[in-house]
Amino acid sequence: MLTDHDLSRRRFLGISAAAAGLGLLPLTGPARAEARLVEWQGVALGANASIRIHHHDIATAEQALRLVLQDVRRLESVLSLYRPDSALSLLNRQGSLAAPAPELVDLLQASQQYAALTNGAFDPTIQPLWALYSRHFAQRQATQNGPTAADIAATLQAVGLDRVLVSRDRIVFRRPGMAISLNGIAQGYVTDRVVERLRQHGIAHTLVDMGESRALGHHPDGRPWRAMIADPVEPGQDGLIVPLVDAALATSGSYGFRFDAAGRFHHIFDPHNGHSPQRYRSVSVMMPTAMAADALSTAFTLMAPEAIDGVLRRLGTGRAHLITAKGQAVTLST
Repeated sequence: MLTDHDLSRRRFLGISAAAAGLGLLPLTGPARAEARLVEWQGVALGANASIRIHHHDIATAEQALRLVLQDVRRLESVLSLYRPDSALSLLNRQGSLAAPAPELVDLLQASQQYAALTNGAFDPTIQPLWALYSRHFAQRQATQNGPTAADIAATLQAVGLDRVLVSRDRIVFRRPGMAISLNGIAQGYVTDRVVERLRQHGIAHTLVDMGESRALGHHPDGRPWRAMIADPVEPGQDGLIVPLVDAALATSGSYGFRFDAAGRFHHIFDPHNGHSPQRYRSVSVMMPTAMAADALSTAFTLMAPEAIDGVLRRLGTGRAHLITAKGQAVTLST
């Protein structure tokens, strides 16, 4: 949950509009009398989720909440890797999909752009590598050295975004055994959609977190929203506080999920060699949109600082906060 003060877990959606920050912060001044709370808790994209809206007009807040939930549920039916009936799951099972949902095409085309921008570091077709490592470490007598070089090489034959045909009419995998995970971009995409829906309803001050965070405007008291980048060694400890105004923040790190106790193998994979990168403890990226921050935080975990700096310069916007494997903090910005 990303609150006005801290970031502790991913895939938590919180909304606070017009009067207060997230995390049930106290209201002050006139806002205390005017704001009312509309709250929802449930599950979205396979994890616990919550929405809290503080707004002076409860009818507007309730209508915005209904529409946001409709959007999230519909997008979940398209993009979720966890629902067997989603469009993405169907694509992964069949290897092709006719008349795909526009959002799935949009995300894959955006993925192609981020792949080109990062020299292939961003690649959603790494799902077969996840399956390979999951099978390996699920074995009772699994070697701690991970899958064999031969198994990794064979799996890499089914990895590569250039092996996916994407059009408005159909999506086709060009190699057998291919599969896609949009976990490196979908949370940001949905966060952006939620922000835009709230903006349409005249909500001008909100912080949305659905695994990635995006601030709309300032905090209602006039200061920037504040997000905390968790300590990559001890995620529960205080970390770097980052101000957000009309910007998004996403963090990637090996501490998110580890296959082994030592953390040599984790949920981020290099699509070029099939291994988990060890260059950084965490990478946090600030961008105008949550989708861009989400995709680039994933890609930057594979890239040297000078390459990251080159991407930021080409984009002409953004900032990256890097914690190296040795614990050194590096900040790059345009």
